[in-house]
Formats: sequence, structure tokens, C-alpha cells
Amino acid sequence: MSVIIWLFKDRKKFVSKQEGEVAFWGVVLLCRKLYFCKAMPFSTRLYRLLEELEAPLRRALLGVMEELEQSRLQMVTKNEFNELKAVVHQLAEAQKKTEERLNELAEAQKRTEERVNELAEAQKRTEERLNELAEAQRKTEERVNELAEAQKKMEERLNELAEAQKRTEERLSELAEAQKRTEEELRLLANEHRKTRQQLGRLTHTVGYVLEDRAFKGLPPLLKEDWGLIVKGRLDRHFIEVAADNYVEINIFGKGEINGKEVLIVGEGKSQLLSKKPIDDLIKKGNLVSKLFGKEVFLVAVAYLIHPKVREYATAKGVKLYSSSYLPLA
Repeated sequence: MSVIIWLFKDRKKFVSKQEGEVAFWGVVLLCRKLYFCKAMPFSTRLYRLLEELEAPLRRALLGVMEELEQSRLQMVTKNEFNELKAVVHQLAEAQKKTEERLNELAEAQKRTEERVNELAEAQKRTEERLNELAEAQRKTEERVNELAEAQKKMEERLNELAEAQKRTEERLSELAEAQKRTEEELRLLANEHRKTRQQLGRLTHTVGYVLEDRAFKGLPPLLKEDWGLIVKGRLDRHFIEVAADNYVEINIFGKGEINGKEVLIVGEGKSQLLSKKPIDDLIKKGNLVSKLFGKEVFLVAVAYLIHPKVREYATAKGVKLYSSSYLPLA
């Protein structure tokens, strides 16, 4: 552009028509070159310079410039249209891909919504389950509190029992000590009792022996008078051997005769006859003697005291009973 301006400023140096034409076509070529490189702006200054040229040259240059501008405008529009078509084609392809992508996104969105609905339903069930668990937890906490309270009461009760157990153990210790003293006293009493029993045994034997001695003298006349039994010889204590080194004591033993028949007299002396057992024992001894000697036995018992029921039982069993009051004292 500066070259064009320079040419217009120095137009007077064109001394001939030929030179002017050369300059003119040079300007035309320069304008064309500038046009194709899109660097040809037509400013107000350029138009002012054109006004200084001769009318024919100015008109020629303006015509050239108008043609060039018209061609440039047409060419730009066509190129832009081609470029626009290419861009539209690219945009169409991009739009097609975008629509495909949108369809994919729509399908993914549909699946996402279905998944979200499933999650929402699962969330709903989860919340319901959480509510149930919360209620169960509340009940559990209430139960735990109840158990804690019961445990507290149990511990208090255990403490009370432990204290009571302590007092019981102390009491047991006292009782054990008392028991120890009692056992010692009982041991002493047992020894005394043993001694007493020994003394009573000796006394009982003495009483029994006295009663038996009285029976030895007093029974023969009573038996003869009451039963017609004649005592042969004397009545006395006797041991009968029932097996090797095995003897049975008979308190009253002797021989007799009744109605011309020999019998063995087997008797017992007791201080008291208050039960049936002594009668049964006497009957067993009589059976044993009868078996050993092969003879009948006459059973008799004497006592200081005889119970009426025992007397009835003895009579029924054939045992003759005599009270000590019937026997002589000496």
C-alpha cells in the first residue's frame, strides 16, 4: 500500500505516456497481488490520492479497483461457502455422533433411573429394616436395663447372703466348739454309762440269780400242787452243748415226771416280763432241748413283774408263769 501511495505522490516524474502506462499496470499488478494475499484495504486516504490523478487515469484505476473488489467479494463468498459446507458436513457428522451418544446416554439414563428406582426400593426396605432394628434395639436396651437392675438386686442379695453366710460360719464355729465340748462330755457320760451298765448288769444278774435261787426251792412244791409234776433231783442252772464249743445257758433246768412220763424242766428267771420276746426265746430253748434229748419239755418262767398281756400270751403258748411273790425268800 505504501508503494501505491508513493507512486501517486511522485506521478510528475512520469515524463511520457509510456511511463505512465507502465506505472499504471504496475499498480494494477500490485493491487492484484495484494488482493490474493487479502491485504488490500481501500482507505479514505487512497481515494484522496486518486482525486489528484488525471481523470482518465483515475477512472481507469477506480474501475480496476472496483473489479478487483467485486472479484474478491465473490471469491470470498464461494470459498466461505465451501468451507461452510465442509463445516456443516463436519457438524452433521458430529451431530450424528452426538445423537448416537445422546441415545446411548438416554439408554444409560434409563438404566440409571431403573437402577435408582431399585436402589430407592432397596433404600425403602433398608429404612424399614433399620426402623425394625431400631425398635428391636430399643427393646433390647430396655431388657438390658431390666437385667442390669435385676443384676444389681441380685448382687445386693448376694452381699446380704454373703454377710449371712459369714455370720452362719461364725455361728457354726461356735457350734463346732460347743459340739466338741458336748462330744467330750458325751464321751465322759458314755464311760460313766458303760460303768453304770456294767454295774446294772451285775445288779441284774444278782437280782436274777436271787430270783432263780428262790425258784429252785419254791417251784418243786408249786409244780406238784398245780400240775402234778414231780421234780426228780434238784433244779439248777445248766449249760447245754448244742455244737462243738457252743453252749446254751438254761437258767432253770431239771428233770421231772408227770403222769408217769419223764420230762425235762426248762425255765427262765426275769425281773420283768413286759413283752412277748422273753416268752418266745424260752420256747426256742425248749424246742432245742427237746430235739437234743428227744424228750418233752415243761416250760416255766418266774418274774417280779408280769404284764397281763404277756401272761395271756404265755398261757396260750403253754408256758407256766409264776410271780416272785409265790416263791420263798430264803
